[in-house]
Amino acid sequence: MANVRIEDIRNIALCGHGSTGKTTLVDKLLVKTGAVNANPSVDEGTSICDFDPEEKHHKYTIETKLAQLSHAGKRFQVLDTPGYPDFIGQAICALRGADTAIVVINAQSGIEVNTRRVFTEAGKAGVGRMIILNKLDGDNIDFPALVDAIREMWGNRCVLLNVPLGQGAGFRGVASTLNVPADTDGALLDPNEIRDPLIESIIEVDEAVMERYLEGQPPTEEELSRLIVRAVRAGSLIPMVCCSAKTGVGLTELLDAIALCGLSPADLPRQASKDGEEVTIEPRADGPLVAQVFKTRIDPFVQKLSFIRIFSGTLKKDQNVSASSARKGLRMGQLLRVQADSTSPVEEAGPGDIIAVAKTDELHTGSTLGDYRLADLTFPTPMVGLAVSPKSRGDETKLSGALSKIAEEDPTIRIDRDMQTKELVMTGMSELHLTIIRERLHRRDKLDVETKEPKIPFRETIQSPADGMYRHKKQTGGRGQFGEVHIRMFPLPRGTVIEEFATKDRFASMKEYHYDEAHNFLWVNSIVGGVIPGNFLPAIEKGFKERLEGGVIAGHTVENLAIEVHFGKYHDVDSSETAFRTAARMAFKQVFEKARPCLLEPVVKMEITVPESKVGDVYSDMSSRGGRLQGSDTAGGNLQTVKAEVPLREVTTYARTLSSMTGGQGSYTIEFSHYDVMPANIQQEIMAKSKMHEEEEE
Repeated sequence: MANVRIEDIRNIALCGHGSTGKTTLVDKLLVKTGAVNANPSVDEGTSICDFDPEEKHHKYTIETKLAQLSHAGKRFQVLDTPGYPDFIGQAICALRGADTAIVVINAQSGIEVNTRRVFTEAGKAGVGRMIILNKLDGDNIDFPALVDAIREMWGNRCVLLNVPLGQGAGFRGVASTLNVPADTDGALLDPNEIRDPLIESIIEVDEAVMERYLEGQPPTEEELSRLIVRAVRAGSLIPMVCCSAKTGVGLTELLDAIALCGLSPADLPRQASKDGEEVTIEPRADGPLVAQVFKTRIDPFVQKLSFIRIFSGTLKKDQNVSASSARKGLRMGQLLRVQADSTSPVEEAGPGDIIAVAKTDELHTGSTLGDYRLADLTFPTPMVGLAVSPKSRGDETKLSGALSKIAEEDPTIRIDRDMQTKELVMTGMSELHLTIIRERLHRRDKLDVETKEPKIPFRETIQSPADGMYRHKKQTGGRGQFGEVHIRMFPLPRGTVIEEFATKDRFASMKEYHYDEAHNFLWVNSIVGGVIPGNFLPAIEKGFKERLEGGVIAGHTVENLAIEVHFGKYHDVDSSETAFRTAARMAFKQVFEKARPCLLEPVVKMEITVPESKVGDVYSDMSSRGGRLQGSDTAGGNLQTVKAEVPLREVTTYARTLSSMTGGQGSYTIEFSHYDVMPANIQQEIMAKSKMHEEEEE
């Protein structure tokens, strides 16, 4: 691997909507370049990259795969990403390993939901972008309209590097728009009319060349070759190429275009930090080691593979390195070159290389190797959850371990144990995402599970101050129990500066305070005169925290309040930690019920992208769900993005509604925003259900 120049490496991520032919494209390129000797087919379950049983069954990609091939003296490391938005986390991971994102568009279907999403994610990642117009052998393609739609969506920087010769069954080749051939018979657009705009997009990154061009002196081939990479890096040019992966037409020209326009690691230095200082990392083999784990995979033999992109320095077999996720140095062990589902050992790897290491538990997706730290990978927040339990008794521990492996592989899966409901909840991007997880549990871990809708994580709080006391007194013969606690309770809004709130101006005899950030809970000790001995105060705090977790009015976690313990009584013989813990728990309950208690519910931010004709429908639907509409922005083309805040309870199955409303043309993102007071009528319903559940348990 070390004998390839950095300038000759092309790390690319193939992205796009489902069924655009990305995996077929990789398969055909591997065969065409001689990297494999086979006749792979996604439909027949023999694809090189779609090798997981779930992928073969469903006939679509679920995990990003890595494939290697060579062409024209260049080494291509190709990351084939899933096309469904449910698996967007896999595409985000791949973009960290790539220098160029190539967005594949089905020429028959045009710009689809995930096309827009991955194009935006590639922009956020700061990588170069190209577009492939695939499936040009299909019927009923309006090629000029497709090009117009792309340019309307993403601007005039999207320029064709070649145009199709013929279409449908008559698609026989492509004609370059940079070096226009003599024979352009059957071209769907005139390459000569595209050549000048293409040259202008390339040379606008160099003022001197542009000035000469305007004076009538055309750029040389050397200048165009040099500047086209700069234009792609700057984003002033997004080259588009045409092909049919199925028939193989245009694949050689596609490889040539990636070799010409695709960024090498040398073209895209990364930013990193050390000791709080931002530095630019140059991709030098003799530089400091800077590398990052961008993907984790656990194969059927429970062998964890960490995929590492090296940005600087050289990583060697058995080398000791520092890692951001490990307390001490790590020994890397054998380095592996990955080709789809197979690996081969290598002794070392340098800048631009993508390798894997096995069985290194301290490495996780996002871990940085070396003394410099790269930016963390950021993923959308999963919001669709299912409570999960094993069908077979005794498999609880096995299920917990299996789900932990899945969460290690997929950063958009979250596994939580709900302390209130005791449910094990897995949260993902969509219902489809969670369905695939259940299939993987069945196949890989021999685990069948039962699922149900989880309880939404409501919260309890108060809206006004209150005070009160509770005396716990019990005499059953022998030593009794006695503890008396007097408290005052105050609302504590999120964002309150605790140091300003906990002052002697508010609590006249304050001695100390403890703050629990997770619950935004403050408790203040204002005891004077020894009315409660100090050795009982930890028990009082424990009683409060038990009530925080168990709730008061509906069994949900309590947050956003302060309690002052200002008086009490004890008995020399009968007082104990147990008595004061009970007194604190009951005082909390009684005062809480007097302080205008209420339920809080999670509110999420949504950005819903739909055709302009459907904006009114979205507004109406969001209003019916109690959403707060915050306007809309143009999303390019004929699309609008509606922004709203809406209670999570109203949108747990929103994907179905949006698909039905827009005929599959809508998409949305969702992320947690804040907790807000729930409408009174909904609170009463939930509290009534909670009370009924408690009575059933009794």
